[in-house]
Amino acid sequence: MTYSHEVEHMCVVKKGPNHGPAPIPEEGRWVKSKEIVDISGLTHGVGWCAPQQGACKLTLNVKEGIIQEALIETIGCSGMTHSAAMASEILPGKTILEALNTDLVCDAINTAMRELFLQIVYGRTQSAFSEDGLPVGAGLEDLGKGLRSQVGTMYGTLAKGPRYLEMAEGYITRIALDKNDEICGYEFVHMGKFMDEIKKGTDANEALKKVTGTYGRFTAETGAVKFIDPRHD
Repeated sequence: MTYSHEVEHMCVVKKGPNHGPAPIPEEGRWVKSKEIVDISGLTHGVGWCAPQQGACKLTLNVKEGIIQEALIETIGCSGMTHSAAMASEILPGKTILEALNTDLVCDAINTAMRELFLQIVYGRTQSAFSEDGLPVGAGLEDLGKGLRSQVGTMYGTLAKGPRYLEMAEGYITRIALDKNDEICGYEFVHMGKFMDEIKKGTDANEALKKVTGTYGRFTAETGAVKFIDPRHD
């Protein structure tokens, strides 16, 4: 190690107290983290690209500094999905420091990784106070049955009003309007369950009926007087 001329000629002053790092909550324990291997936790975060054309929600499950599980969900430009595919291969097995300094191709995913790194090393994880943390596989539980992201897609104009296109429940097929032409309910198809039925060999029309549901006031008895297709009406 090289020292400047000024430092070389300084006298030695002994260092006093050394309190070390403040403890942070990790998986039900208080940990004084000094090395990457001291870090554990599951957390979520969101990143965005520089032109703000897309966003990524990233979920990481870290055990002893190593990423054991990664869930990458993107919305925006088409290239993000391919970058997410690469990130799902790249991230597991890396330390969080390696992952922070790895090009994850999409800037939104890189930004999400940066935000998660900060949360994790500061002890602000979802599993901070969960004894032994969350098992590997907990990330998939966010997706629910059918393993699809919770997506909301809505559109509206001043001239024609709102259109519900996709809710957490699924793909919206019809919107119910009341006597004032206001939305009072909707019909949806759970696409994950629909594809599961198709893969099992269920007839498509029968499968569609099985996975179709409604929300709100969707019958004439409850006040619905008109039904529209949000994509065509």
